[in-house]
Amino acid sequence: MSAKRYPDEFKIKAVKLITDDKLSVADVAQRLGVTTHSLYAWMKKFGPNASSHKAEADVQYELRRLQRELKRVTEERNMLKKAKAYFAKLSG
Repeated sequence: MSAKRYPDEFKIKAVKLITDDKLSVADVAQRLGVTTHSLYAWMKKFGPNASSHKAEADVQYELRRLQRELKRVTEERNMLKKAKAYFAKLSG
């Protein structure tokens, strides 16, 4: 089962019905035959606060990336500590 794809122009017009025309999300969803979940997602992407949502998403993405990198570097460091101890034991 695949989800129906809508062009960005359609999504922007749907968001404008909610933000500019002050219609409820449920009403717009029923009129257009889409889910309220889709409308809320479109509002995040195309709505008046879209830039703040994008900035927040960018920050979250960077945070996750840095956490993954920290985990990798920590594992490398621990492996090097074990190798150092092993070779010190061999030479001593």
